[in-house]
Amino acid sequence: MKCTKVYTNATQKLAGFKDLPPLFFRLILAYGFYGPAMMKWGNINGIADWFGSMGIPFPTLNAYMAASTEMAAVILLPLGLATRIISIPLMVTMVVAIITVHFGNGFEAGNNGFEIPLYYMLMLFAL
Repeated sequence: MKCTKVYTNATQKLAGFKDLPPLFFRLILAYGFYGPAMMKWGNINGIADWFGSMGIPFPTLNAYMAASTEMAAVILLPLGLATRIISIPLMVTMVVAIITVHFGNGFEAGNNGFEIPLYYMLMLFAL
């Protein structure tokens, strides 16, 4: 009986921390998308050319869509606004990045593999 009371008290106290893991995920993801979003917006025409060289259809449109999605995530995720809505296009962006850029390099992030985009996709799925 005493164990049950201890367990109940502990779970009640820990319930106050239930929002911390999603907050950490959102902050990590916003930080992770900031650099690529700024890089894309800083050279959007170069990104469109790069997308075209990889065979991505409508490269200019997709460059703007990827940059806009990532920048929207940088703004919305830390605030916790539209998290589930922005997560869907971000997961699509990660799938495209894995298939077109990272998969051929293997898994390891040090070799520009698909490790980091996969982790981002899993965090987005958890949100």
